[in-house]
Amino acid sequence: MQFRTVFVFSLLQSAGLAAPLEERAPKGSSKPKIILDNDWKTAGFIPFLQALHAGWDVLGRIGTTGDTWAHANSLHAVSTLEIGNLSSCIPVYKGSDYPLLNTPELFQLWQQLHGQLAWQGAFAPENKTYETEGNDPTSGDPLRVSKSAFIEGFPNISYVKDVSAAEFLVQTVRKHPGEVTILAAGPLTNIALAHRLDSNFAKNAKKLVIMGGYIDVNLLQVTGDDILADLQNDINLKMDPEGSKIALTAPFPNITIVGNAANQEFPTEKELNEMYKVKNSYSTIVHDHYGTMFPYWDETATAVALYPEIITNSTEMYIDVDTSYASSTYGNIHAYQEAYVPKAQGLRKIKMVFSVDGARVKRQIKDAVQHPPSCVDLES
Repeated sequence: MQFRTVFVFSLLQSAGLAAPLEERAPKGSSKPKIILDNDWKTAGFIPFLQALHAGWDVLGRIGTTGDTWAHANSLHAVSTLEIGNLSSCIPVYKGSDYPLLNTPELFQLWQQLHGQLAWQGAFAPENKTYETEGNDPTSGDPLRVSKSAFIEGFPNISYVKDVSAAEFLVQTVRKHPGEVTILAAGPLTNIALAHRLDSNFAKNAKKLVIMGGYIDVNLLQVTGDDILADLQNDINLKMDPEGSKIALTAPFPNITIVGNAANQEFPTEKELNEMYKVKNSYSTIVHDHYGTMFPYWDETATAVALYPEIITNSTEMYIDVDTSYASSTYGNIHAYQEAYVPKAQGLRKIKMVFSVDGARVKRQIKDAVQHPPSCVDLES
């Protein structure tokens, strides 16, 4: 979310002029296509607005088990479309309830062996009091819903029932070979299932961009407070280590990991207030409920997917995911340079993003939230 155009932006601000909007896909041209797979929540909708504002065709949103269960996440995806009158033109698909192997019970046992994580997402122990206070459910029945968590309003319709997220992924990239970017901002379970469902799935996609995959952050976990430890958790990979390894070794033409860079930019009260100067359903929720405690994780990854030129520092490397349950780094990645990559595994070369143009990312977020389109706009 960083600084390539800060100087020009500052001049525009000092002159009292609005910042230029990001370049969009030209009208009349074929729109670039994207699928957004995420663990959606009340104020976690910004990525799909970023994609729409950039002129991309959002083919669908997928709810994946991560911060809470896939069922609740998918309903949040529907409700945050409804508040903008966008539910009739963007479908939502529910992902797998569970990771490939992991369960709340196994996750809790692993923590007893190797130490507790600051954030446990859907695998945190069930807490009915926590739910009644306006939070989504954890552990227990994966189809359970806490309606008090739907600050944006409980949806009037549901997600697509007759097609799973994995089937949707396979069918969509098969229909649009080489055209679809997949943003995975939650655990990679659905991506792994799609790859196992169709061995050509990854080859048919254009690229995979993920939020997660932190590297060399263990020292930060032990030298700060709970929040700093939380920021380095890498819960997206650790909830489904096996799914992560399958997804990150699948033959996508391009894999970009927005790991450490996703922790770079935080919202500020001043920025949230500035965003709220244009009032609509989305800017109201962001202003009232986004907060300033956590960085723009998913929004940064989305910006990289939409505008790769915002990357200011990156490198290519080979990575593996630790899938040994007996390991203290179960679910974390290990990197290799080409000369030392394990020969007995089909590890992939990926792009690891270390920093981005933060000012530009924040401007994308502001523009997208302040000026959401309608379904009529998307059809024109």
